[in-house]
Amino acid sequence: MKTLRVILGDQVTRDISALTDLDPARDVVLMVEVAAEARYVPHHKQKIAFLLSAMRHFAEALRAEGICVDYVKLDDPDNTHSFTGEVTRAVARHAPQAVVVTEPGEWRVWQMMQDWPLADIRPDDRFFCSRSDFDALVKARKTGRMEFFYREMRRRHDILMRDDGPEGGQWNFDPENRKPLPRDLRPPPRRRFAPDAITRDVLTLVADRFGHHFGDLEPFGWGVTRDDAVLALDHFITDCLPTFGDYQDAMKAGEDFLYHSLISPYLNCGLLTAREVCARAEAAHHAGHAPINAVEGFIRQILGWREYVRGIYWAEMPGYAQTNHLNATRDLPALYWTGQTAMNCMAECIGTTRRQAYAHHIQRLMVTGNFALLAGIAPAQIEEWYLAVYADAYDWVELPNVHGMVMHADGGRMGSKPYAASGAYIDRMSDYCKGCRFDPKVKLGPRACPFNYLYWNFLIENEAALSRNPRMSLPYRNLERMPDMQRHEITRSAATFLDSLPAWSRPESASW
Repeated sequence: MKTLRVILGDQVTRDISALTDLDPARDVVLMVEVAAEARYVPHHKQKIAFLLSAMRHFAEALRAEGICVDYVKLDDPDNTHSFTGEVTRAVARHAPQAVVVTEPGEWRVWQMMQDWPLADIRPDDRFFCSRSDFDALVKARKTGRMEFFYREMRRRHDILMRDDGPEGGQWNFDPENRKPLPRDLRPPPRRRFAPDAITRDVLTLVADRFGHHFGDLEPFGWGVTRDDAVLALDHFITDCLPTFGDYQDAMKAGEDFLYHSLISPYLNCGLLTAREVCARAEAAHHAGHAPINAVEGFIRQILGWREYVRGIYWAEMPGYAQTNHLNATRDLPALYWTGQTAMNCMAECIGTTRRQAYAHHIQRLMVTGNFALLAGIAPAQIEEWYLAVYADAYDWVELPNVHGMVMHADGGRMGSKPYAASGAYIDRMSDYCKGCRFDPKVKLGPRACPFNYLYWNFLIENEAALSRNPRMSLPYRNLERMPDMQRHEITRSAATFLDSLPAWSRPESASW
C-alpha cells in the first residue's frame, strides 16, 4: 500500500511515529514550506531560518537513505502556502491509499488535520507522557501542581531514583539554584555553528521574504542537523552542566547564554529527544561530573515543566487561551518590539532576544514576563510576542507558560501564585540595575525603578482576585499597613508611567 507520510517543521527526526513503518520502496515523505506558518505571527527571522534549514537538511538525510521525499519549497510557484493546500496537491500527485502524520504541537494545526484526505493521525511518542496518559493523570488528580506530576514522572521512568526514593534524598533542589553570578566568574564560550551552503541559501531567502520581521538574522549560529544538535548537547553536558544549577536564575549584562543548555530549539523541533537529553544529564551525575542540584534542576525543566505544559495545553484547549482571570487589557507597549526603553533590564533582555531569538527562563519570566504581568498587558498580545520572537516557541509550550505562569490568566491552573516581583529581585539576580537610570532601592519619584510602584499597583488593582491566596498573604499584610496617601501616589505613578508608553501598531510593512 502506497502511503504519503507528512512531516511538519517541528518533527525533523527519524524516530517520529509517522515514519516508524515507512516502506522506502513504496512510500513518499511530504515536507512543505508554507508562508502561512511563517506569517501567522511575525516570527523572528532566525526562527524561520532555523526551521527551514533544519527541514531541508532532514530531507537530504532521508534521501540519503533512499527514501522518496516530495519537498515543496517556499519559492515554488505552485505552492499554495497552506498545509491543507499542499497535502491536497500531494494526494493528487501521488494517489496514496493513506496519509500518515504525527499529531501536531498546535491546536490550530490539529483542527486543520481533521479535513485532510485519508489522514491517519498518530500520537507523538517523543514525549514521556502521552496525551492519553496525561488525561488519565488528570482524572486521578495528579496534575494539580507540576511538582507532584514531576515526581510521578520520575517514578514511572526511573530517572534520578534510588531505592524507590529520589536521588540525593530530596525531590527538588531549587533552593540551591538561586545564586547570583559572582563578578569574577566567566562563563565558557558557547558552541555555535557556521552556516553551510543550504543554510546560506535559506538566510538569503529569509532576508528577501521576511526581512521586515523582528530580530537580527545574522550572525546565525544555530545547529541545523542532528549531528550539530548532538555536538551542542555534548558541549552543554561537558562545559556548562556542572555549574548550571548554581547560576540558572542569574542574569548578566552582555552575557546572552551563561550556563544554559541552548538545546530547547533542538528538542522542540526533533533534532534531540527528551529521553536522550535526560539520560545524558543523569549519566553525568552518576559519573561524578555534575552535582545533583545541577542535574535535578535541569531534568526538572524537561521531565517536569516541558511535559507538564504540554499536558495542560492539550487537556485544557481550546478554552484555555480565552481565559483572563485578572482582566488584563492594556495594549502591548512598542518597547517589546523596539527594545527602546530606559529600563536597562528590559533593554538587555529584549536585546538578547533580538540578537539570538533566545533568552533564558528567568529573563522571560521575571523581566519581560514580570513587566507584562504588572502592567496588565492583554494576555493574547504578550502571548503572540513570545510565540513570535523565540526559536523554541510553539503554541503548546508557549501558551501555558505565558498564559498561566507569566500572566496568571488561567486563575492558578499552572501556578499557585502570580510570579510578581519588584525591582529588588532583578537587582539581586543580575547586574542590570548598575547600568540603569532608575534605582531599585527608590520606591517613588523620578528615580524610582518602575518595577517597584508597578508591583504595588498590581497588588492594589488585583486585591479582590488575589488577597485570599495563601501565598500572597505577606505582601497583602504589608499593603494593609500602607498609608492611603502612599497608595494613592503608587497608583498615580503607575498610571502616569504606563500611559506614557507608546502601544505597538503593526503596519503592513515595518522594520520590526
